[in-house]
Amino acid sequence: MADPGSSWSLPRDRQTAATRLDTLVREHRFTIAVVFPLVGAVTLLASAEGLLPPPLAFNPFFVLFGTLVMRLPLVAGVVPLLDRRATLALVALTIYSYGIELVGVRTGWPYGTFSYGVDLGPMLFGEVPVGLPVFFFPLVLNAYLLVLLLLGDRADSTLLRLLTTLAAVILVDLVLDPGAVAIGFWTYDVQQFYGVPWSNYIGWLLSGAVAVLCFDFGFDRAGIRRRLTACEFMLDDLVSFVLLWGGINLFYANWVPATLAALLGAGLLKTDRFDFDLSETHLGGAIWR
Repeated sequence: MADPGSSWSLPRDRQTAATRLDTLVREHRFTIAVVFPLVGAVTLLASAEGLLPPPLAFNPFFVLFGTLVMRLPLVAGVVPLLDRRATLALVALTIYSYGIELVGVRTGWPYGTFSYGVDLGPMLFGEVPVGLPVFFFPLVLNAYLLVLLLLGDRADSTLLRLLTTLAAVILVDLVLDPGAVAIGFWTYDVQQFYGVPWSNYIGWLLSGAVAVLCFDFGFDRAGIRRRLTACEFMLDDLVSFVLLWGGINLFYANWVPATLAALLGAGLLKTDRFDFDLSETHLGGAIWR
């Protein structure tokens, strides 16, 4: 039991926990969204180039820990939105993601025949990373949130909202997969676009569509918009993604994926969430607002 006189104690309820998480992310925003992905990119590149010895090279604990830290802004943004319906949607999507990945590993459908080249932590049935939802969910949810911000009132059109989000999801994977192949996270038998078969993106159309529908059905869109307005850091995980995978693609001269990462970055800048306010002092005189 915590000392009543201490400055820290376990949160009494979900509201208190959410408020503390918001404060944690807000106070360490630059470190989470910029420093972590840059350090992660350097570490992954050093691992891929044989500059780090075991057990530091591709250490699964470091990979998972770094990923979880970069996910904190998104988690903090979403937690207040988790009602019963949203939670059921996430559970259903978790089951689906494990299932489709297991089918993919065993049969090569729908992504194309591939195998993991790096230890990504504990494996379900010895074949699928247990941390898969941590890696997969945010890619789709970030795309969904970005589209809501960019479309504004036009996002009320269900067809436009879903199709645009799905296009953004494919754009994200056109950045991710070439970078992941370049550093050896996984390899494909057929290599067409920077080591990735086109069938992979067809598979992402299927998985992405299921995920987008789950998010769109499970979450109250009006609530998401209010939260996006109140929570200025909710898309910082996408900033981390652009810096990490854009940097890796640049290193390996994957010019098309690097350009697409820059396109995502331009979309983020258009939301007016990531300019610097020089009127306040933080990290050398600049903070994000």
